[in-house]
Amino acid sequence: MREGDIIARLDSADYQAQMDVARAQVQHAEADLAEQQRQQRITQNLAQAHVVSQDQLDAASSRVRLAEAALSQSRASLAVSEANYQNTLIRAPFSGVVVKKMAEVGESVAPIPPGVNISTASGAIVALADMATLEVEVDVSESNVARLQPNQPAEVSVEAFPDRSYHAVLRQVIPTADRTKATVMVKVTILDKDKDLKPEMTAKATFFEPAKKSTAPLDSSKPIVSVPKDAITTRAGKSVVFEVRDGKKVYELPITAGIENQDQVVIKQGLAGSETLVLHPSDKLKEGDVVKIKS
Repeated sequence: MREGDIIARLDSADYQAQMDVARAQVQHAEADLAEQQRQQRITQNLAQAHVVSQDQLDAASSRVRLAEAALSQSRASLAVSEANYQNTLIRAPFSGVVVKKMAEVGESVAPIPPGVNISTASGAIVALADMATLEVEVDVSESNVARLQPNQPAEVSVEAFPDRSYHAVLRQVIPTADRTKATVMVKVTILDKDKDLKPEMTAKATFFEPAKKSTAPLDSSKPIVSVPKDAITTRAGKSVVFEVRDGKKVYELPITAGIENQDQVVIKQGLAGSETLVLHPSDKLKEGDVVKIKS
């Protein structure tokens, strides 16, 4: 359903009748104006021939102005009637999918006050969801809210798909707390949503510490070295990579990893940038092993 499409129609017989009356009044006012303008032209011709007085000409001009005012008033009444009729057409406020129908033909509905959950309100007609902008609402402990920052990275897991995780960012911290639970609600935007995500699913968000900006001056003479994420493994609790030398023998190199950007990781220390590394090193691979480079 696109934005502006009609979702439902309220009973509008009285408003349609009012529009018919207003249109008839406009037509009557237009005809009266045309007649008064005709009479004015005749009176002008007679006044130029000195058959009628100037007072009669002024009176004819006044009747034309009264007819013009009556026409404007009729058109304004028609605009009000049309606006009242348009208010009986319930239109989609945004593009989305109707996920729930909550009213049948003949039922009475009423405006829903702000802050009321439309999924449970008796006056709701349908529940409309924009599947392209799904968000996660999460309760965060009051003691941890101060640690959150705008656009802070997060990872979202959905109970329905325990083997999946989604990248997300913090969009908003609601400026009020729930005293009964000592929590504050935050809204998290999912960046890599897919078609399997549905509204009202149970989800959990894990926030990551944002990357700290370095205050040290940048050394433009030192190149930035990055390697594929799949080339890094762990040995004895430390991050290492395996370099291939002489085309066959591997050597274990300890590294200090930095910021991760998609599938690349910036290396702060340990590499010069010219090494040939092993991708997806197995747990059994060790320094001194011989490997074969694929062409």
